[in-house]
Order: sequence, then C-alpha cells, then structure tokens
Amino acid sequence: MVRRFRSRLQRAGGFTLIELVVVMSLIVLLATVGLTAYRSSIQRGKEAVLREDLFRMRDAIDQYYADKGKYPADLNELVAAGYMRRLPDDPMTQKNDSWQVVPAEPDPNNPSNEPGIYNVTSGSEALALDGTKYSDW
Repeated sequence: MVRRFRSRLQRAGGFTLIELVVVMSLIVLLATVGLTAYRSSIQRGKEAVLREDLFRMRDAIDQYYADKGKYPADLNELVAAGYMRRLPDDPMTQKNDSWQVVPAEPDPNNPSNEPGIYNVTSGSEALALDGTKYSDW
C-alpha cells in the first residue's frame, strides 16, 4: 500500500523542464507570428490612407482647375478656396507640410500665368509593401 501511494505522488508531480520549454517556445512562436501580422496590417492601413488622401487632393486640384482655369499656386490655396476642409497629414511622415508638389507645364497661350500645382505625392522616400516608393505614388 505504501508503494501504491508513493507512485501516485511521483506521477502527480509537476511539469518537466522539457514540457515547459516546449510550451514556452510555442508561445514565443505564436507571439512572433501575431506581431508580424499586426505590424503588416498597420502598414497596410497607412498605405490605404495615403492612397485616399492622394486621390482626394488630386481630385481637388482637378476641380480647382475646372472652376478657375488655372492650377493652384500651393496646396493651402485649395483649403482657402473651400475645395478641402484642411490639408491632410501625410500618414508616412506624420506631417502636413511634407507633401511634394509637381508643377504644371507652363501654358503657351498665356505665358504670364504661373504654372501652379499639377500633382501631389508623398514626401516619404520609404518603400511600400509592394516595393515601390511612396513618393512615386
């Protein structure tokens, strides 16, 4: 009877060191996979916001040109004229003054007009998830 009681105590002990190492390594592996997916989803979200901001600013520039017959001199002119409520922050640089503007070609029919802004891109030189630069979007 004493043997039976002693063998039960030995079996009911705790976890072995091997079991603990296996469980901890699985937890670390799952946390690494989760963290990588989390960071990737944050980056995809920023890229989606950048695409939407660029689309909205380019649309406002086109509307400004259609209404006034000339391109805006700077991006703040779009806000002052009511085409945008405010200039959005570049999600990659977290600043609204880092947008890179592309000037329009001079008008050969009216050379006295300044060319204005034809296009806008991100001020970030970082690479997107697809391998292109944000400044090329």
